[in-house]
Amino acid sequence: MRLKIMPQKKSLSVLQTPLILFLCQVMSALEVPLDLVQPPTITRQSPKDYIIDPRENIEIQCEAKGKPPPSFSWTRNGTHFDIDKDPLVKMLPNSGTLVISITIEGKAETYEGVYQCTARNERGAAISNNIVIRPSRSPLWTKEKLEQITILKGQSLVLPCRPPLGLPPPIIFWMDNSFQRLPQSERVSQGLNGDLYFSNVLPEDTREDYICYARFNHTQTIQQKQPISVKVHSMDELNDTITANLSDSEFYGAKSYIERPPKLLTPEGRTSHKEELRENVLSLECIAEGLPTPSINWTKEDGELPINRTFYKNFKKTLNIIHVSEADSGKYKCTARNSLGFVEHTISVTVKAAPYWITAPRNLVLSPGEDGTLICRANGNPKPNISWLINGVPIEMAPDDPSRKIDGDTILFSDVQESSSAVYQCNASNEYGYLLANAFVNVLAEPPRILTEVDLRYQVITDRPAMLDCAFFGSPIPTIEWFKGTKGSVLQENTYVFHDNGTLEIPVAQKDSADTYTCVVRNKLGMAKNDVHLEVKDPTRIIKQPEYKIVQRGGRVSFECTVKHDPTLIATLTWLKDYGELPNDGRFSIDNDHLVIMNISDEDDATYTCVANTSLDIVSASAMLRVVDRPNPPFDLELTSFLERSVQLSWIPGEENNSPITEFIIEYEDAFHEPGIWHHQTDVPGIQTTAELKLSPYVKYSFRVIAVNSIGRSLPSEASEYYMTKAAEPEENPTAVEGIGSEPDNLVITWQPLKGFDSNGPGLQYKVSWRQKDGDDEWTSVVVANVSKYIVSGTPTFVPYLVKVQALNNVGFAPEPGIIIGHSGEDLPMVAPSNVRVNVVNSTLAEVHWEPVPPKSIRGHLKGYRIYYWKVKNSSKRNRRHVEKKILTFNGNKTHGMLPGLEPFSHYTLNVRVVNGKGEGPASVDQVFNTPEGVPGAPLFLKIVNPTLDSLTLEWDPPSHPNGILTAYTLKFQPINSTHELGPLVDLKIPANMTSLILRNLSYSTRYKFYFYAQTAAGTGSPITEEAVTTVDEVRPVIPRIRNVTAAAADTYANISWEYEGPDHVHFYVEYGVAGTMASRQVDIATQGWFIGLMCAVALLILILLIVCFIRRNKGGKYPVKEKEDAHADPEIQPMKEDDGTFGEYSDAEDHKPLKKGSRTPSDRTVKKEDSDDSLVDYGEGVNGQFNEDGSFIGQYSGKKEKEPAEGNESSEAPSPVNAMNSFV
Repeated sequence: MRLKIMPQKKSLSVLQTPLILFLCQVMSALEVPLDLVQPPTITRQSPKDYIIDPRENIEIQCEAKGKPPPSFSWTRNGTHFDIDKDPLVKMLPNSGTLVISITIEGKAETYEGVYQCTARNERGAAISNNIVIRPSRSPLWTKEKLEQITILKGQSLVLPCRPPLGLPPPIIFWMDNSFQRLPQSERVSQGLNGDLYFSNVLPEDTREDYICYARFNHTQTIQQKQPISVKVHSMDELNDTITANLSDSEFYGAKSYIERPPKLLTPEGRTSHKEELRENVLSLECIAEGLPTPSINWTKEDGELPINRTFYKNFKKTLNIIHVSEADSGKYKCTARNSLGFVEHTISVTVKAAPYWITAPRNLVLSPGEDGTLICRANGNPKPNISWLINGVPIEMAPDDPSRKIDGDTILFSDVQESSSAVYQCNASNEYGYLLANAFVNVLAEPPRILTEVDLRYQVITDRPAMLDCAFFGSPIPTIEWFKGTKGSVLQENTYVFHDNGTLEIPVAQKDSADTYTCVVRNKLGMAKNDVHLEVKDPTRIIKQPEYKIVQRGGRVSFECTVKHDPTLIATLTWLKDYGELPNDGRFSIDNDHLVIMNISDEDDATYTCVANTSLDIVSASAMLRVVDRPNPPFDLELTSFLERSVQLSWIPGEENNSPITEFIIEYEDAFHEPGIWHHQTDVPGIQTTAELKLSPYVKYSFRVIAVNSIGRSLPSEASEYYMTKAAEPEENPTAVEGIGSEPDNLVITWQPLKGFDSNGPGLQYKVSWRQKDGDDEWTSVVVANVSKYIVSGTPTFVPYLVKVQALNNVGFAPEPGIIIGHSGEDLPMVAPSNVRVNVVNSTLAEVHWEPVPPKSIRGHLKGYRIYYWKVKNSSKRNRRHVEKKILTFNGNKTHGMLPGLEPFSHYTLNVRVVNGKGEGPASVDQVFNTPEGVPGAPLFLKIVNPTLDSLTLEWDPPSHPNGILTAYTLKFQPINSTHELGPLVDLKIPANMTSLILRNLSYSTRYKFYFYAQTAAGTGSPITEEAVTTVDEVRPVIPRIRNVTAAAADTYANISWEYEGPDHVHFYVEYGVAGTMASRQVDIATQGWFIGLMCAVALLILILLIVCFIRRNKGGKYPVKEKEDAHADPEIQPMKEDDGTFGEYSDAEDHKPLKKGSRTPSDRTVKKEDSDDSLVDYGEGVNGQFNEDGSFIGQYSGKKEKEPAEGNESSEAPSPVNAMNSFV
């Protein structure tokens, strides 16, 4: 079974993927298989107008098929061409193609002419078109001497090309001596005839190498015209001498350089006529001269230009309409326009038509006795003539045949016989060309046959059309029926489409369309059938499409393309850039379904497409990558409109780099005062390219422009030219003027000097003026330069002054400055605050009051009052010590203040002083006050020692800050259960002279929380807390015991029962044997060597383990029992009694045995009796466990490392025999 794939719904030829063409021939009669007799059919022939390369051999093609294979013959210029007589001509085997060998000898011109091929067999003769053979020609330009063209600026100019006539016509273009194409524009362009047109010339058009080239594509040769030299003059360049020696006629034209309205250079006049053939390209041209350069516009009278077929070239000077038809005939108007006027030209277009087919005759297969029709219909302008030929001979000259009847463009056949077989030719011709078609009539009697391969398997995508082929042949033409499935009925046209060539079309294939289809063809001579198989696949889909990206230059981008496809198909994913292959660049990488581009550059700005295709379908998704960056700097800065206080700056913006410019920043440099330093001038919108700039006097300006977009700022532009403004008087006075004395007898006047930019002229100075505020003195002034401070000496202490500072330069004074109030220097205050009083608010806070000092005694700016206070002695200990004084300042004219943070039960001293800008005045008389008692701090520490089963010992130290005389301690405590819930609170009072206490009658193995407070007459202080646990009670181990063993025997089994006392979850081992042999077996085991060796090994391992435990215990370390046991696991090693050298009771994690029933553990960080991990980690120094003298462990599990070892009974009873036997389970 062969697989046939349905054609894909669309092909991406633009994606440079392989393009598969599926040809569907619509036939009125069926193709005749080549194994059946049939007249000749021309399958290949050379074009009608065949231009050959005279340097190569001539090959005139003529191929045909037929049964029997046809023979070939040729005519040349209407007469038989005997190829046997010309040794240079031969016909290819089994072909009618002629090969004329002229590369060694012979000339192509000898074989020019009109050739026609005839293919003939016993059923008829087919003829080819008339093939006109012409050799291509690429003649040289005729030699000519070209004079230099001298022309005035602004005049129009036409440089003629006049290429030699060639076959086919050459392609014309203009270049210079360096083989560089000459630039063309709206002003300079090449016409359809090859001439170079200048609407007006400029000085830059001067050159000596205007060269017209003609390229002959057929021979791959280029011919060159002699260079043309052009010299453009302006009137200013012509001096009187040159003007006197040159007459107007020596210039190209006679008009001077003036502006003028447009005038057409081509075509001439106001109207012209153009004729074009149908389906060709209609090219209309209008080129105008004028100054300014005219623009061209096209319209069609009484109609619109066809939108999809109209194209402009050569800067709209050429109008092209492709695939013209008779409807494009009419009048076309071109308008050349500039600011001085316009000119119009109307071109009348007539579209003629060489003959074209309406209905071409088709091969006709008939069975004997059938009727048929050949139709030959063509159109053209003028209407073509229709003529018929039979086997290459005009039908009028052929013998009569009663089975045919000619009716103009139709031949009717009736009751045909085998002798009616022939090839008919239809010729449609007019003055613009001809059409020739061969169509045979083949009379056959054939039963049906299937031409399609057997058992084809088709694959198609869901919702796509499926085309199931069933090509067939038969004569008479068979009928065809299609069936679906093995037992399906005949398919009907309401769901399916049946094509004449036998193909079954399923317009929209679904999953249930998948099946086996059978086509059955029948005629009166028989029937044939064929099965085809259809598979319907899921479509390929892009479920995650690449997304539009904006990335800055130098960045990284990743496009994702996730594809889902039918699991039975293989999908390939291809990435394209602008619908072409990705560059061979290491910056591009493909990782699964991601395309990653590193270090992005401008060249990466493109559309990226992921193409997913299988053998059945192809899908694609595209996304654009926009590479952005900061703009390029502006350029071509120009200063215009120079005024004293303004100038106009213009510039050309740089490249935006895909992000619009939002604004321009203009900066200036003052090369006179601050060279090399750039300052901000102004900002303008991004659409603006000029700015009116306000200027200051006496500045040497230079400007630069910075462009800004959403990415950032561009680099600055190149600096503009310099512009120096004239000097003027200052417009501003110094700022930050102050008058403050540094000594009691001076006044220091300071100011912020003007910058050089603000000086507005040379000779910048400052006029400093002052006088007493409250006096009648005149202003005292001084002029200084290059300073920002002036000191007035001999002033009274702290007197207000009026001060002003004015700028001036060589041109004049600045406006009158503002006046500020200053003061001469301050001195220390002379008087201390009086009537100082202290009010103690509480043990840590006191309020101080005082009377303010007289204002005149302050001798400066009042800053506030300052209180000095210090602790003199402790009232409780009566010992004096030095304490550092503390200071509190109260700003402004305050008369009271609060002293916080005092210590309770203390003796303090304070005084008050006034403060001005110079410093402090004298201190007031010392005032003494005491603070009352306060609540004490927490005790210094609280320790709980010597825990027992029912008692705990508490030890403590008094507070470090008693804040009074301690009167007592308060102890509160409460138990905490295993769920961390608090029990009832117990409250005890303890005398102040105690530092320890034993609490008795407590519960064993219980955690308690303690709260301990100190107390003075002022109250109870903050507590200190602690927790502790009483020790664990000891419990005797439960010794396993078995008794009352009974046995009841039957024929094949025995019931054994016993009573057991001891730990839960144990294993029992029952030993039995034949009566009289048990004892001997036990004796035998005990005396066996393997048993003795095993016991020795067990004893040795236990001894080593005890030694290691003892050493670790003495070192205070922790001994992980479980890890050691796991490392030395042995099913025979189990806990045993002390007296036989082994451990006591032990619970293995695998046995899930509980701890001894009497064991108890604290609620936090303890091991529950059902969760033992059999580790000695918690049994380091001070844990709740004990070791015997020989190192064997007998303590209980506990998680509280702070506990002391618990006292308990170290004795134990021997284990039962059952436990000993359990060790072997």
